Amino acid sequence: MKRLFASLALMLPLVASAQYVSKVWSPDNGDGTYTNPVINADYSDPDVCVVGEDYYLTSSSFAHMPGLPILHSRDLVNWEIIGHALQSQFPDKEVPEHGNGVWAPCIRYHNGEFYIYWGDPDRGVYMVKTKDPRGTWDEPVCVIAGKGMIDTSPLWDDDGRCYLVNGWANSRCGFNSVLTVRELSADGTKAISNPVLVFDGGNKDYTTEGPKFYKRDGYYWIMCPAGGVEQGWQLAMRSKSPYGPYESKTVLAQGKTKVNGPHQGGWVHTQYGEDWFLHFQDKGVYGRVVWLQPVDWSSGWPIMGKKGEPVTTYRKPKSTSTTIVNPQESDEFNAPKLGLQWQWQGDYKQYYGMPTANGVFRMFTHHHSAVKNLWDVPSMLLQKTPADKFCATAKLRLAAKVENQFGGLIMMGRGYSCLVVERVGDSFQLQQRTCNKADKGEKETKQVLATFKPTDRDKIDYHPAIYMDIYLRMNVEGGKASFAYSLNGKSFKSVGNTFTMREGKWVGAKVGMVAIDNNTKSDAGLLDIDWFRID
Repeated sequence: MKRLFASLALMLPLVASAQYVSKVWSPDNGDGTYTNPVINADYSDPDVCVVGEDYYLTSSSFAHMPGLPILHSRDLVNWEIIGHALQSQFPDKEVPEHGNGVWAPCIRYHNGEFYIYWGDPDRGVYMVKTKDPRGTWDEPVCVIAGKGMIDTSPLWDDDGRCYLVNGWANSRCGFNSVLTVRELSADGTKAISNPVLVFDGGNKDYTTEGPKFYKRDGYYWIMCPAGGVEQGWQLAMRSKSPYGPYESKTVLAQGKTKVNGPHQGGWVHTQYGEDWFLHFQDKGVYGRVVWLQPVDWSSGWPIMGKKGEPVTTYRKPKSTSTTIVNPQESDEFNAPKLGLQWQWQGDYKQYYGMPTANGVFRMFTHHHSAVKNLWDVPSMLLQKTPADKFCATAKLRLAAKVENQFGGLIMMGRGYSCLVVERVGDSFQLQQRTCNKADKGEKETKQVLATFKPTDRDKIDYHPAIYMDIYLRMNVEGGKASFAYSLNGKSFKSVGNTFTMREGKWVGAKVGMVAIDNNTKSDAGLLDIDWFRID
């Protein structure tokens, strides 16, 4: 029956999918209030813009592809993923550039078009634009080539002139904690002046970064974090000139709350005259989750939260929308396109995997000769963790044509653990593969948990495969992952060791699927994912 539905889906015109409601986290309390975080997933360095009653958010994606996720909301509380602005970044790289790529993007709406600027610390400042944020974005334009420039934000002034503020990465240029402003061409595609240093955080506001550029009531405003990701605070600074000098004030800090380091984000003024600020909180292995704070300008400064401290539960922003929707998590793989919640650990190659007409997503097992463990494997299909506590279950079929082909369910970060089935001889082994220091080149360990006879085999002599049908499950709580399996989808048996999760480089741990071939020359095996469900 699923194959029939999938075939019909391929023949029918594409229509908007049903709005997704998470089973593990929803910030809308249904009574006119919300509880933070409004997005309980790793959307680092969020920025937002508004057009009428439509809000659009993007965030850092680093080396994961597709990049520059685009989320949409009608009330700043209920968000869904609607696309990505960047489809390729390092197409010639054979291993992922962990932690590189897209740093702290800024999204703006100007003259009927949406713009996103970001700094690649090794290559320069880039920009993409579109008239339809749900559609295709233009190819990236290199606005300024060079190293060290990060966290870029444009401002189109009342006279049409365009300015850009950015931070600097000490790891690339030897200094940080300073902000610079320069002028761009009116179309925002190239720099027409050299940078001017407008703020130096020094020892007081060390690690000043992530600036966003605004204009309000005749002042040029820069809002930015200082003090570091885990324990920092928010600054606002203002000047009558884009080039300063700027006076600054702390407008949001942890205070007596449990919300550590309320870090960088974006301010938005709604059509109802309200002001709100979206920022991230670093939650270690779960990544950088998104919080929403009210903003009070009555003092002439944007005091955020409640008297400068984060709120946890608060009234929702004014809106005509009452729809509850959350970023997508589960996937039945019935569509002719991969779900927007998924990313690869590097630039996508078509031979990594693809949707099928049979209602499954097919991954191909690949041999990666240059890697010591799975840390540098780009062909893993991953998504962000959706909550502190959740259960991920996948229904899989592995078709192995030769020994040493395996596939299964993985929790991926600087360390990883996965529950996989591997062909050994004419049977399959259920294994837990773990590597606690994958980013350091540590060799993974392998524990054999069970042995199974194939559930099916090819009846032909030409490159025959044997098949294993299995359900794999991962339970996550308190930063730890444990595993279970089932042969019928009803009765699950716990297996293996509990794994202490590790974050990635600038990102949280990710959950998903892996398919590998440890042979140097062989026909690829197949990992068919029937469904992946979060509960």
